Amino acid sequence: MDHEQLGPVVDAIRAADSVVAMTGAGVSTASGIPDFRSEDGIWTEYDPNDFHISRFRSDPEGFWRERVEMVEEMFLGDIEPNAAHEALAKLESNGHLRTLITQNVDGLHQDAGSEELIEIHGNGQRVVCTGCEQRFEIDPVMNRVRDGAAPPTCGHCGDVLKPDVVLFGERLPEEDLYRARSAARSADVFLAIGSSLTVEPAASLPRHARTNGGTLCIVNFDRTELSDRAAFDFRGDVTEILPRIAESLDEGP
Repeated sequence: MDHEQLGPVVDAIRAADSVVAMTGAGVSTASGIPDFRSEDGIWTEYDPNDFHISRFRSDPEGFWRERVEMVEEMFLGDIEPNAAHEALAKLESNGHLRTLITQNVDGLHQDAGSEELIEIHGNGQRVVCTGCEQRFEIDPVMNRVRDGAAPPTCGHCGDVLKPDVVLFGERLPEEDLYRARSAARSADVFLAIGSSLTVEPAASLPRHARTNGGTLCIVNFDRTELSDRAAFDFRGDVTEILPRIAESLDEGP
C-alpha cells in the first residue's frame, strides 16, 4: 500500500484534534497469539463455557487448572510487540493519537510503550482478588497453580484470585466502558484496527464515532460489517499499514 492510497487518511489524522484507535485480535495474532473465534481459534479446542464466570464461582479449582493449560498453549515461545503495536505507541508519543482502546488482554500495547490505554476486556497479565480487590502479577500465581495450589488465594485476605479479565457472563467495567464511549464520541478520526467489529459492546464504538461526525478508518484483513460505512477501508496486514501511516505522519505535510 503506497503513500498515495494512505495520503487521505494521513491528512485526516494530521488535521484532527482527537484521534482514537481501537484494536482487536488481528493485532495480537501478528505477534503469534492465536485468536479465539476463527476456524483454528482457541474455542475450537476449548469450551467457552469452561471459562464462564459461573464455572469460576462453582469450580474455581477446575477453572484455574484449565486456564493455566490454555494460557500456556496460547503463549508458546517468546511473544513480543509487533510493528503495529510499535506504530500505535509512536503515534501517541508524537501527539497524533489521543486514546487507544483495546479488546486484547495480552499486555503487548503497554510493552510497546502505549500509555493512554483503555483495556475494556481487562489484562491477562494480572489477577485480582475477589475479596479485597488487590491486583498482582499473574506469573507467580500461575506457578502456584502448576505446583498444585488451585484455586490460588490472596495472601492478604484469603479469598480466591481471579484473572483480571472479563469472563463470559461478566459485564465490562462500567468506568472503562464509559471512558471508551466518551473517547469514541469525541473522535475526529476513529481507527478500527484488526477487529471483526462483531463483538459487542466494542463493535458499537466505531458507530458512536461515526454518528457523532468522526471519520471512520478500518484496517483489517477481512471485510467487516462497517466496511461500507467507513470513509477508509484498508484490507491488509496491520503490521505493514500502521507503520506506513506513522512514517507518513513523521514526514510532515
